[in-house]
Amino acid sequence: MKYPKGGSIKRGGKKGSNDRDPFFEQETKKRRKVSYDDEDIESIESDAEENGFAEDKREAEDEDEFADETAGEKRKRVQEPLSSDGFSVIVKHRHSVVSVALSDDDTRGFSASKDGTILHWDVSSGEKEIYKWPSDETLKSHGMKVREPRNKKHSRATLALAVSSDGRYLATGGVDRHIHIWDVRTREHVQAFPGHRNTVSCLCFRNGSTELYSGSFDRSVKAWNVEDKAFVQDSFGHQDDVLAIDALRKERAISVGRDRTMQLHKMPEQARIMYRAPASSLESCCFISDTEYLSGSDNGTVALWGMLKKKPIFLLKNEHSLVADGITTNENGDHNNVEYNNSCTASSWVSSVAVCRGSDLAASGAGNGFVHFMAVEATALRPLFKLPLSGYVNSMAFAKSGKFLIAGVGQVFDPLLSSVFLCSLFCVCV
Repeated sequence: MKYPKGGSIKRGGKKGSNDRDPFFEQETKKRRKVSYDDEDIESIESDAEENGFAEDKREAEDEDEFADETAGEKRKRVQEPLSSDGFSVIVKHRHSVVSVALSDDDTRGFSASKDGTILHWDVSSGEKEIYKWPSDETLKSHGMKVREPRNKKHSRATLALAVSSDGRYLATGGVDRHIHIWDVRTREHVQAFPGHRNTVSCLCFRNGSTELYSGSFDRSVKAWNVEDKAFVQDSFGHQDDVLAIDALRKERAISVGRDRTMQLHKMPEQARIMYRAPASSLESCCFISDTEYLSGSDNGTVALWGMLKKKPIFLLKNEHSLVADGITTNENGDHNNVEYNNSCTASSWVSSVAVCRGSDLAASGAGNGFVHFMAVEATALRPLFKLPLSGYVNSMAFAKSGKFLIAGVGQVFDPLLSSVFLCSLFCVCV
């Protein structure tokens, strides 16, 4: 089977570009609106930001997120899956897999499930190792604050996971309101960060650093320095649960939540840019480049955003709203027919989106029985193909090489579906 080839667009900044970043427009007011024709961006800034505009503008023009990539890496194309079987099981969990991550060299994977199980596994062999939770006394000595009654044990239910780009640290978070830091080399717990007042729902490391960003149901985004074992700062603005967060190399993070907004946090200056979704809760997000973002909504829509517009540049509507063929993939890669409840709107929630860095390839996952692949073009998202994968796709990660995609899936009809799946792809340089 042949699939359409994706188009290519240039990613990253370029010195001397005429593009303007609204973060760097100097103004004395704390709250302002910057107009770009009919679309505007709401920006909330601190007084401390005003003296740094000129320097930040030069930084934005000079810094290229993908400057160290080769010309070939910037022109990767996706052609088709390497195998007609599509997704296959690489590691199993007993409960829903809620988050997955890959090491920078694509050799190791990490996954977490709702029961608190945290696994570290080899991509090629699937051989896995488990991270064992320490005793409550050890957790307290590592900084954990006990809020529950003494007769109630520490809850290990995990919702978020992230690995640092140097492969040294693993961060997890969940219903106990703490962020737990693990040493990847020894798989031992080394630190617990208190501070969130509700469930920790999402985590990400800033590329090239040990700076960690977290989002929570307490509506806040926080920054931490894992190396120094220290809290850095808060960023408020969301009016409902924060559900997803992402970061690249700059000290910025994007977050989405049930308040129907995407927010770009510029951490050092304590500034935010707010983008509003048309009419749905945003469930997932990721950076495409420093000035482009991708999001998934609870109505089955995948959206392309640009920094200079308050509304999405392009909406791929009903991308996951309808169950196409009712096909699932079992643990052996065989396809089975399954009856879905079409009235269940939760199956259309785009709970995960991912982008292959340095290429035009993106993917979205929901609970409709498929992972959808698309090409990111200058002003549009173009559907490429979709591969069957049953269950709720809660998290995805592309290999840095572009050769495969991993997906963390929650159970629907069969506990065996609570697994991490891998799909091999042809990403060739032309």
